Amino acid sequence: MVAPRSIAIVSPRYPDGATVGGAETLLRRFAERLAAHGLDVAFLATCARDHFTWANECPADVRRVNGVEVRRFPVSPDRDPALFHARQAAISRGETLTRAEQEEWLRHSVNSDALLDFLRAEGKRFDRLLAGPYLFGLVRAVARAFPDRTLLVPCLHDEPFARQSVIGEMLRAVRGCLFNTEPERDLAGRLHGPEACRGAVVGLGLDPFEADPRAFAARRGLGAPYVFYCGRREAGKGTPLLTDYLRAFRARTGRDVALVCAGSGPLDSAPFIHDVGFLPEKEKHEALAGAVAFVHPSALESLGIVLLESFLAGTPALVRAGGEVLRWQCARSGGGLWFRHYPDFETELELMLDRPDLRRAMGERARTFVRREYAWSAVESRLLQALETL
Repeated sequence: MVAPRSIAIVSPRYPDGATVGGAETLLRRFAERLAAHGLDVAFLATCARDHFTWANECPADVRRVNGVEVRRFPVSPDRDPALFHARQAAISRGETLTRAEQEEWLRHSVNSDALLDFLRAEGKRFDRLLAGPYLFGLVRAVARAFPDRTLLVPCLHDEPFARQSVIGEMLRAVRGCLFNTEPERDLAGRLHGPEACRGAVVGLGLDPFEADPRAFAARRGLGAPYVFYCGRREAGKGTPLLTDYLRAFRARTGRDVALVCAGSGPLDSAPFIHDVGFLPEKEKHEALAGAVAFVHPSALESLGIVLLESFLAGTPALVRAGGEVLRWQCARSGGGLWFRHYPDFETELELMLDRPDLRRAMGERARTFVRREYAWSAVESRLLQALETL
């Protein structure tokens, strides 16, 4: 087999500045690591930053970032947001859409005719196309136009969108998939059959770091112990549930525990909730290291990047039992517990507060696990092998 020499990575957004998203972060890091290995790598994205409006906020230009050719293309103007949201809401309610309605859902998602035109004109220079995540019209359009060269990076979640027949067709039609975890791969097979889970489990590499566990609280003037959440604040990520649970915990136990939230999105207002917005990497690592626990209440994850960062910081996690991937990461690392409902959450948080010896032991097991399974050397080996053999 001939190893690929030129790779195009396609995603609706290029992650820089305030743009956040685990899938985009994963793809950018793939791009930069492959470029460092001497491959010719281009990252193709739209001019959008906001994943609700998909407005063209960035210039349509070409730049070179950390060895990667970054090209942005305008979002196609002919989308109907009202029709898209109607179809999206119907899927979320569990309604069965016709094939035509599923096509409308993707057609009026984010798309870029200019990006597709570029690939049609110059795409022969790329040996492989890596495209993701799965639920956007642009990704489906690339997979449909170039199935023989496309490796899908689906970042698949157990949600109604993943059950649509058009998604199953895409998973089965491409050259293969690069999955983040075994549960994600197994989910693809359960939903759409064995042809949908052809591919390799790769994951994301993480660099080890050291962080002072006292620095964040001292800088922010936090006197009480705190739990930490980092990411988008929205119902799909479980943040309303987290604030409700912590409010109940404080009322029932009388214990002064704060909640520190980094990231973006609406957040309840309360004296014990500290919205710190976007944090530089060093301060995020310090916040993780100083937390009693990292709490991730989402059921919709394919990897859990910040969860793995919390493990690297030596901090155990509390995750939602319904989040299969996060629960799996906690179980195989020994670095976290999972809650089905509020009584579990109360018991487990009290355990973290009252048993510092147990918390330290869990954190050390978790750190060892991530340094073994998610070192860049291990991930790059899996990625390069997948690019060559799939």
